[in-house]
Amino acid sequence: MGNCLVAQSGGPTAVINASLAGVIKANQLNPIYDKVLGGIHGVEGVLEGKLYDLTDVPAPELEILKQTPSSALGTCRYKMKRGQDADFKRVLEVMDEHDIDTMFYIGGNDSMDTVDALSEWAANTGSDKRFVGIPKTVDNDLVPPDHCPGFPSAAKLANLITHATKLDYDAYTRPEVFVLETMGRDAGWLAASCCLTGDVDLVVLPEMDFVRDAFLEQVQQKMDAQGSCYIVVSEGAHYADGTYLSAGESANDGFAHAVLGGAALTLKQMIVDAGIAPRGVVQDLSRAARSSNFAQSKVDVTEAFDLGLSAHMRSADPDFTAQVVGVKRAATPDGAYMPAYFAGPAAEFANFVKAFPTEWMLPDYGGITSEALDYFRPLIAGEPDIIYGSDGLPKTIIPYNLR
Repeated sequence: MGNCLVAQSGGPTAVINASLAGVIKANQLNPIYDKVLGGIHGVEGVLEGKLYDLTDVPAPELEILKQTPSSALGTCRYKMKRGQDADFKRVLEVMDEHDIDTMFYIGGNDSMDTVDALSEWAANTGSDKRFVGIPKTVDNDLVPPDHCPGFPSAAKLANLITHATKLDYDAYTRPEVFVLETMGRDAGWLAASCCLTGDVDLVVLPEMDFVRDAFLEQVQQKMDAQGSCYIVVSEGAHYADGTYLSAGESANDGFAHAVLGGAALTLKQMIVDAGIAPRGVVQDLSRAARSSNFAQSKVDVTEAFDLGLSAHMRSADPDFTAQVVGVKRAATPDGAYMPAYFAGPAAEFANFVKAFPTEWMLPDYGGITSEALDYFRPLIAGEPDIIYGSDGLPKTIIPYNLR
């Protein structure tokens, strides 16, 4: 039958391992492949031949794997660039060495481009090796899915923190502003989702160029009216010339992306320097939003697992390659939320950014529309049954890259 390979890439999410568990479980239920091998540290480890046998992972471990944060196989930010033929040739050599027919790659935009590029290389060189993408991203910026695994759990955590810190903020009488920063380089989905709480006064998203004076005017109005102002900003917020509010543009993350972080601190200092408030508090969600397994959305972990199942099931078709699985919303008579799983060409998933709709943004940084709230609400619903240890903490596996 041959074997399959599954690897993870890019920034982890709270449910990325649920997709991994889905691929493993699917093959145990329907053994299309003799072995399920895991690529340690993504395609970077595959290039080095670092593989781990996942075929017979016990059912209890799979359940704990689903709730384990980070990437259980280890991750990477290695960019497979077209034209670097040695890399593509090496991947296929490793697959040949281990009798691997199909590679499943779990990742974001750049990882789906890797699926597309590897598929192109295989087709152009007459290879029958197949490549299938399983999406993940807390930024929720992949086209064409309705939403991406990892985002609902990040949004759930962001809303929990927003509401909790707003209550903490409201306990004081001293004048100050509160600024919460979320991930979101090119799209403001995560920051916008915080408005579900009803606690956000102003939200700054990458989809609208930042205008300093207009923003400060709104902060001043909030402070004058209520003596407080709770602000949420996406890390990718920028001026009209593309300059980020945050620092760190000189570095990159391996995918030639600017390393962001610091937008909230910049806004806080801007407000203080303008004399609108004497002090401010900054809360940066950063990696907490993508690693908080205790705050998984039940919808999210279920869909992430099901996408792993779907990718494996579809790969039973020998012609299934250069494809990515995804989630859309099924039409229901009562309008209730229901996921529908689909597959589409990897080229349609890679190198596109799904921006938060500007028509869902209220003017003057004032929040989001009811349509946006309706979009977000079902995604964060429910909590999975978390398995706890005797120490009172959620159980996690020992990552395979550390074994």
